[in-house]
Formats: sequence, C-alpha cells, structure tokens
Amino acid sequence: MSLRSLSSCRRAAASAASASKLAFARAPASAVSLFSRCYATPVTVNGFTQLKPTIYGQPLPPSHPHLVSPEDTTPGIPQEEYERRRRELLESLPDNSLVVCVAGQVKYMSGHIFYKFRQSSDFWYLTGFEEPDAAVILEKRPSSARGYRMLLFSTGTDSAKEKWDGARTAPEHAVQYFGADEAEPISAFPATLKNLAARASQIFLDIPSSSKRVRAASPKSLLKYLSPSGGLSRGEYDSLVDSLSSSKRKPLAPEVGRLRAVKSEVEQAVMRKAADISARAHNKTMRFTDAGQSEHAVAAHFEYLCAREGSERPAYVPVVASGPNALIIHYTSNNQLIANGEMVLIDAGCEYHGYASDITRTFPANGSFTSEQATLYNALLSVQKHLITLCTESADMSIVQIHRESCTMLRKELERIGFNFPYGAGTLDALYPHLVGHPVGIDLHESSHMERNASLKAGMVVTIEPGVYVPPFPEFPKAFHNIGIRIEDEILVGKDHAEVLSVNAPKEIADIEGSCQGLLGLAPF
Repeated sequence: MSLRSLSSCRRAAASAASASKLAFARAPASAVSLFSRCYATPVTVNGFTQLKPTIYGQPLPPSHPHLVSPEDTTPGIPQEEYERRRRELLESLPDNSLVVCVAGQVKYMSGHIFYKFRQSSDFWYLTGFEEPDAAVILEKRPSSARGYRMLLFSTGTDSAKEKWDGARTAPEHAVQYFGADEAEPISAFPATLKNLAARASQIFLDIPSSSKRVRAASPKSLLKYLSPSGGLSRGEYDSLVDSLSSSKRKPLAPEVGRLRAVKSEVEQAVMRKAADISARAHNKTMRFTDAGQSEHAVAAHFEYLCAREGSERPAYVPVVASGPNALIIHYTSNNQLIANGEMVLIDAGCEYHGYASDITRTFPANGSFTSEQATLYNALLSVQKHLITLCTESADMSIVQIHRESCTMLRKELERIGFNFPYGAGTLDALYPHLVGHPVGIDLHESSHMERNASLKAGMVVTIEPGVYVPPFPEFPKAFHNIGIRIEDEILVGKDHAEVLSVNAPKEIADIEGSCQGLLGLAPF
C-alpha cells in the first residue's frame, strides 16, 4: 500500500470513529498500518456510522454500532460481564492454576465448501472472541490487581487471506476490545503453553475432538488442532504432550458449565429477546400455514421470520411434523404435504447473539381444532401449565422430579379422557417417551455438566415440554390415533415465581385459532 492510500485509510477510520463517537478513536494508528489493504469506508445509515468493509474479525462498536454498543464486547454482553466470568472461574480454582481453552474450527460440507462458522461455546463464554483458530490461556495470579493474566492467541491479520475471507482482528484490537493482557499469534501457543504448564499446579483444559462418537482424543490432538508445527522441536513437543498428560490435567468443561448454568441479568435479557423473536415467528407461522402446503415451506417461513428480526442462525434443525409425522420426536425431514384436518407440530427456535431459544407449538392446519384434537390438547396443556409453576427455587425440585410429576399428572389426564393403562407405566412410556425438559442457554441442551437430580436455582433457564404421541394401536382410543402433540415453553427460574420467556407464542386454543384464522390482526409476514 502506498503512503497516500495508508493515510487515506487512517482518515476514513478516524472519520467513522468521530462520527459515531465510538472507541475506535482510542486505537493506535499502528493498528491500521497492519493492513496492507484497507478499503474501510465510513457509511452512515439510520444515524449509525459504520466501517465498510470492517477491519475486525467480528462485529465491534466502530464497525457495527447498530449491533454493539460502546461498552459491549458482543451484542448485549458488556466487557465487564466477560471479565466477571473469567474472574469467578479463576477464583473457584486452586492457586497457581492454568486455564486453557481453544476456539472452534471451520467445518466443511464437502471439499472447500464450508458451513457458517459457530464458535466453541465455552471459548465464546470466556472471551466473546468469534474467530476460529484461536486459544486463550488464563493464569491465576491472586497477588495481582486483576487476579489473573489473560493471553489471547489468534491468527492475526493476513492481507492475502483477508482479500478472500474478510478481516481478522489485529493483536492491538484483541487487547483493546477483549480484555487480553497480551495478544499473540497462534503459532506461539504451543511454546507459551509449555512454559506456563511447567509452573502450574493444575491445568484445566478440554481436549477438542471432532465428534463425541469417536474415541477419546489425546493431548497430542490439542496441538495438532491448533498448530501442527508450532515452532517446537520434537523434544519440546513431546515434553509438552507429557506435561498435559500428567496428573495436573483436569477437565475444564464442568467448571465452566457450573457458571453457565445460572444466567446473569444481561444473559437473561438476550435470552428473553431470542425467545420473543421465536415466539412471534411461531405466531405468524400459524397464520401462514394452510392445508396443501409442504412442511419445508413452513419451516423456511419460520426461519425467514427469525432472520428478519436479527437471528444469526436457527438454534437447531426445525421440526415441522404434520399429522402422523408428529409421532416421530425429532422429525426433521420436513418434506411431505400437510393435509386438511391434520395437526401440525412445530419445534423450532432461533439463535440470537449467541443464545438459543427452544419452543414447540401444535396447531390445526385448517385453523380449527376438532373436538377430539381439542380434548387431547387441553389434557396436555393443563399438565404443562402446572409443571411451569414448579420451576422455582422455593419449590426445591429438579428436572427429574418435575418429570416424575409430569408422568403422574399426564396419566391421570389421559385416563380422564378414556385411556386405559392395564400394563402399568410401560404403556405411558409409549405415549410419552422423553424427558420433560432440559437447561438451555448458549447451547440448546446446556446440560452436559449439570446434574439432573440437582434442584433448580433462580437464574437458570429450562424448557418444560410434555408431549403425547398416540400411535394407531388398539389399546389406545381410536379417536386419538396418529395425533402427536408437544407444548414447549422456555422458563426463567425465579425464587418464588417462574417467568415464561416464550409467552408470546400462543398456546390456549382460542389464541391458536385466532392466530391461524387471522383474528388477532397478525399478518403471515
């Protein structure tokens, strides 16, 4: 780049920062000079001045002021929240502990065709850094003012790659916006880890693997995952592998999982918004759906509505199951036509600013419940509404205990409308084969390291989703054959009261029929 173009780039960046009154003005001029190409141009839209294209590897206040406020690291999550998470994690660990966490990798569909990148959940929780090929080391230092030292490793800037893939965050900006004490290239990670591991009393880390179904990964895969050479000699490499294989190594995920289980107020606000986007999409999708449509068109409509509201991606592959397809719990083919008179079960939610939502609604395709559909639906709804009241800290109940209560209540409700259970609980299992709910947060099922028998605590977010799926078997009333119904809400656990985050998704019969028939004034788009 010529001196003239570099000067022009600096003026453009400074102009954007000045216009939007954002933190970019505090960045050193040398940060801009790291880029051998700079097209960053200030563009003002709706009062927001943004840099196009961005010079960062993710949305930050100078480039995306409409998404990220000056005090935030990621949308809705301020830098002080990430600081609190790291501090609480380190305070819970023994002195002289080392925390090592690595970023996710780009996944490929075929050849060089990649999927949209999603960051590793624990890494994102601790850093907010959204680029692949990165790592963080947290070194506990009780005597320091901060209590720890943070080293962030990333690929840094590369003008040749950025021409194709867009910018990556420069080291100066990694320090400025992500709270790192030092920012280093990822190639320095193995040598730095080797030096720090030798002094640490315990090393908390998780070895990444490509699949839970493959054999357990070894410490060697940690280095291969990040940097195959890493600048180490063979002897140094083997020494580092030995140190990570020693008794010093402890799993990190359970420690982070304990923190992630209880949501802070800022997390609750983001999750409330995620649930609200999905709830409104359910509402409008009821209005959109009609007999004769394909299930995939309904699924696409839901995803479109969420994307319009700012969702980055679906939280999971949506279920749009019409008629007997609803007997399959995770029906995701979504490729058949919806018949008149069938019920449609939609299990779908968006991911918004890093947090998942999870909602299920079941409604009649033609907008009107039959008497049999309404009878079975109301039986399940009465169970679900009671279970929600148990989602409080004062109730002192676990997910497993709430599930047992759901089985007892559902059995009574089904017997009331004509079901018989001559074979005991096994017959109920055929109608209701899944657990009543699960924790939800950054991951859809945020329960890998949460004890299901532990009592719910205020600040947790869980789903309550009883279901009934009636196969065409002679032991069940014929009027309910081939009907599958699930009603799922997202619940914020409180001390004495539960908050339904998904409250805007209708579930009373009158409200559902009103949405389907357009009586509530909602348009399908």
